Amino acid sequence: MGTNRKTRVGRVLSNKMTKTIVVGVEVVKRDPLYKKAIKRMVKFKAHDEKSECREGDLVRIIETRPLSKEKRWRVGEIITKKEVVEIRPEEVT
Repeated sequence: MGTNRKTRVGRVLSNKMTKTIVVGVEVVKRDPLYKKAIKRMVKFKAHDEKSECREGDLVRIIETRPLSKEKRWRVGEIITKKEVVEIRPEEVT
């Protein structure tokens, strides 16, 4: 019998905490009166055991047992890494 855990896909907004990342998930809702689509950013704190996520990475998070006061999610996988462009000071001028 499998577990029915929720999953979300979002971007890493912050990785400043130890073994914790903040993931922003974009949610689209319709306005009940005007029927216009409204985008909202919902933030989740997720557990990153190996501290391998960086800001800008696209990750899948999975619901889990409470790990701390606000942490109820953990990193399932890193879908895409953010590209880091290395520029030396000589190349700027």
